Amino acid sequence: MTAVIQVRSMFIALALSAVVGGCSDAPVVPPSVLQLSLQTIASGLASPMFLTAPASDPRLFIVERAGRVRIMRAGQLLPAPFLDIASRVRTDGERGLLSMAFDPAYATNGYFYLYFTDLNGDITVERYSASPGSDVATNSATPVITVPHRDASNHNGGLLAFGPDGMLYMATGDGGGGGDPTGNGQNTNTLLGKMLRLDVRTLPYTIPPSNPFVGQSGKRGEIWAVGLRNPWRFDFDTPLGSATSNLYIADVGQGAWEEIDVVGAAEAGVNYGWKIMEGAHCFSPATGCNQTGLALPVIEYDHSQGCSITGGFVYRGAALPELVGHYFYSDYCQGWLASMDGSRSTGFTTRRWTVAAVGNVVSFGEDAAGEMYVLAQNGTIHKIVRRP
Repeated sequence: MTAVIQVRSMFIALALSAVVGGCSDAPVVPPSVLQLSLQTIASGLASPMFLTAPASDPRLFIVERAGRVRIMRAGQLLPAPFLDIASRVRTDGERGLLSMAFDPAYATNGYFYLYFTDLNGDITVERYSASPGSDVATNSATPVITVPHRDASNHNGGLLAFGPDGMLYMATGDGGGGGDPTGNGQNTNTLLGKMLRLDVRTLPYTIPPSNPFVGQSGKRGEIWAVGLRNPWRFDFDTPLGSATSNLYIADVGQGAWEEIDVVGAAEAGVNYGWKIMEGAHCFSPATGCNQTGLALPVIEYDHSQGCSITGGFVYRGAALPELVGHYFYSDYCQGWLASMDGSRSTGFTTRRWTVAAVGNVVSFGEDAAGEMYVLAQNGTIHKIVRRP
């Protein structure tokens, strides 16, 4: 069993004990009665883009778009950055330092990975290191992969994460412009508009032989899934009592529909439809498109309700046991907070939570205990908590 699964199982055990063993002070009420609040824990940050933490680490690591990683420890934002690569990061358009991921073995090897756009505008992933427990990382980078992306400043994707199989996954945008003008989403000879799966246990990376296009002429072996437009956050989740994991992807729409896709984490070669489809609707062609073999979204909403989906995580914390298994998401323009619950076999139901407005919601974050945070463009970070 991988370290990732072990850590996730720890979170599950904490949440389950809160429900069954009564170790949490939080009362368990039906989700329909529960009310939530967004508790501000930090302000004054410069375009926070992501929040994460290594396993069993109480600190919060906050990614700032300009190229810095900050640490919050015991409720205080440390003045010196954990890492600063601002001189190497391009920030026009939708570019910048967009996320980070800690190696499943960070506690022993000290490795972590950054996803950013370099000075050429290309999508870049690099590995860095730190002494586990240290508040300052080394500034020496080991290249992992570079994906050319120079034609437009938008649709960079932006997340990388380790899956339950210990592989490194990253989701790229389609290259930008409107309507995927070069058809990257369906082109398996480019890494744009895809989810990639890499084995980074040693570098240079290797391509897992179980990737769906390995050895096929004219197809890139790094590709795990195709047909994405601008995936803005994804999450791997293992349901309670299950031996298998699910993959949630929030994919930003063109001009009409935002979508959430859910598939089994082990499903290789999934085609999410772009630019044949926008959400569950034909895009190119506008009518009569061939949907054979495409994975359609489990949830979508139109632009009367927002403009750009911001994906989050499936909640696996202990403070809100009523919401264990609920996937949280938002919209950049409207800033509402929503969650969905269910399964691919039974369908999903959604709820919009009544919370105070925090402005444009850029991203979600998750700490080592599975508690969840909302990051706003105005430089504030908010923890999702129970309303008294």
